[in-house]
Amino acid sequence: MDFQLNNDSDRGLSAKAVGRQDKQLNTYDWLADVPGNNTVTDLVEVQFKNTRKGYYHNVNGLELKKGDIVAVEASPGHDIGVVTLTGKLVELQIKKANIRSAEDIKRVYRHAKETDMEKYFEAKKREHGTMIESRQIAKDLGLEMKIGDVEYQGDGNKAIFYYIADGRVDFRELIKVLAEAFHVRIEMKQIGARQEAGRIGGTGPCGRELCCATWIRSFSSVSTNAARFQEVSLNPQKLAGMCAKLKCCLNYEVDCYMDAGKNMPSKEVILQTADGDYYHFKSDILAGLVTYSTDKNIAANLETITAERAREIIEMNKNGEKPVSLTEGGKPKKALPVDLATQESINRFDKAKKKKKKKNKPQEPRQAEGNMQGANQGNNPGNAQGSNPRGNRQQQRRGYGKPNGRPGYNGGHGHNNAPQNNNGEGNARPNSQEKPKEQRNEKSE
Repeated sequence: MDFQLNNDSDRGLSAKAVGRQDKQLNTYDWLADVPGNNTVTDLVEVQFKNTRKGYYHNVNGLELKKGDIVAVEASPGHDIGVVTLTGKLVELQIKKANIRSAEDIKRVYRHAKETDMEKYFEAKKREHGTMIESRQIAKDLGLEMKIGDVEYQGDGNKAIFYYIADGRVDFRELIKVLAEAFHVRIEMKQIGARQEAGRIGGTGPCGRELCCATWIRSFSSVSTNAARFQEVSLNPQKLAGMCAKLKCCLNYEVDCYMDAGKNMPSKEVILQTADGDYYHFKSDILAGLVTYSTDKNIAANLETITAERAREIIEMNKNGEKPVSLTEGGKPKKALPVDLATQESINRFDKAKKKKKKKNKPQEPRQAEGNMQGANQGNNPGNAQGSNPRGNRQQQRRGYGKPNGRPGYNGGHGHNNAPQNNNGEGNARPNSQEKPKEQRNEKSE
């Protein structure tokens, strides 16, 4: 098959415009390359704003293909839409949409002209302002409803107001006020939260586009029983979708889980072995594994066995027999691969580290500072020995500059030219109030 670039879409390559395009609720036409597919029926599928679709007869025999912009019959006037499907699949889509009356299928007038597109764009520019103003009008009238979207017809003669309400709303007065304010024909359509999410669109927690915005047309009821069958945690935040309702995807695999669950042993049965009794802890339905615990309330001495082995032990217990252990033949079970990422919380690195309190240690004398200051004094001749009292105290502790020390040495790793006294110290008097013991003794004498 030869592939060509689809100009109607920015999603890559497609064959004969059958691939994905920038329209919601898109249908993949797998019959597009079949010869004569378009001549089977004159029905075409046309899509309008967001998820609104309609089906029309191509009575004029126009050559239509996917992506063409056409003007179709409306009541009143005409509307502008995009052809999204042609051929045999349109008949199947009509059955799926449950359209039975032939009057609901109108006609395709023509390919959209330049004048049609000018009116169309003018009408689309008015939609947002109309929605904001209509919300204020509904609020002033005291109506318990939310106007979620407004869609103008292609010729601008009609406006559809989509609203959400929990109960019945009497909007007869609202229609009169809206008609006087906007001078168009008013149509009110009530939609649910899921339909609103499909019209707005978005991305789900799985990373893909919302199912209601891409392919789901009819919404089936979803209950929490579907989550229980699949052993999904009943967390409302994880079970709810963008519409604040239960996710539609909970129903996708529930049938498969129910079929596989028929082969699993009952959760109420207690397995009796020579080692003791084992209680059901959890089940892996798709893998066919069951985990048992020796304690009924907490996880203690967990043992994982297959569903077949569990049924064998149940039959043995019914016959009054007790196996040596849960594993077959008393042999230890094979070690299962362990996911290290599940052992600890992902947020363990986000916790703020507690600051360690520093213990109040007694302040030690600053020896280095005294040495440096003493060195500075020794390098500068003429400095007196007692110019730095702290340095003098440090020198006295080390034995430098004492009365019995070497004559002429001032403890600063240098020589002082000041005159010496009998005890070998300089005549300069220290600034500190503390004095050597010998000097205090001499004064006392």
